[in-house]
Amino acid sequence: MKTGKLKRSFTPQDSISKKGYFIIAVCSFLLVFLVWLLLTELGLVNEKFLPKPIETLQTGIRLFTENGFVQDIGVTTYRVLLGFLISMVVAVPLGILIGVYAPIEAFFEPVMSFLRYLPVTAFIPLFILWIGIDEREKVAVIILGTFPQLLLMVAGDTRKVKHDLIEVSYTLGTNRLNVVWRVVFPAAMPYILDSLRMVLGWAWTYVTVAEMIGASSGIGYMIIQSQRMLNVGKIFVGILTIGIIGLLFDFLFKWLSKKLFPWFSKS
Repeated sequence: MKTGKLKRSFTPQDSISKKGYFIIAVCSFLLVFLVWLLLTELGLVNEKFLPKPIETLQTGIRLFTENGFVQDIGVTTYRVLLGFLISMVVAVPLGILIGVYAPIEAFFEPVMSFLRYLPVTAFIPLFILWIGIDEREKVAVIILGTFPQLLLMVAGDTRKVKHDLIEVSYTLGTNRLNVVWRVVFPAAMPYILDSLRMVLGWAWTYVTVAEMIGASSGIGYMIIQSQRMLNVGKIFVGILTIGIIGLLFDFLFKWLSKKLFPWFSKS
């Protein structure tokens, strides 16, 4: 019986129970932790480059209790959310228009496709010259890194709405303007929410890079300062902290998707 359930769980695009999902997820984290533990305890990697888990935990406790690491986390989170929200407010409605109207697509999509291939890190020195090293520079890096990507992803999500649904709405008396916001937008929202979840993860990458250059606070600043002092433990704490925060945001988006669009989560 158990063997049969195991085989069925590997059916393409099939689902598993919440309990099974949780157990497998926990096992994956335990496996990573076990590999880390073995590499350090057996001396396969020098402790200067890979600290032991217990030492990393102790370093993390000191950072939170003695070095004000909570403030760095707050500053970085603020920068990420501000830059991401600015990108979202502009990219979502504009992306919907690009996905619906061909002339708007022809005007914006080639330019955005060009921008999304530009290396964001190369603009950091320019932003420092143009804007300075205050909060606006970090937010600008996040916007440049997330806006073109999100815009094109939202446009693609909008195109996933079935044309039959639009034709039916016309038959029921909906005009061309209302069909965008009363039919296309609600139908595309589950896909758009998933795109927002993906792009928010990229925002954390960009803010970390921005904080490593011309910053005096934040997780990225702490990481680069620790690298200069050869304190690998603090670097690991910073990396793990970003991973944990990102995982919490990921769960939040998935929870919102299930609450707002239960039919989409089950499909």
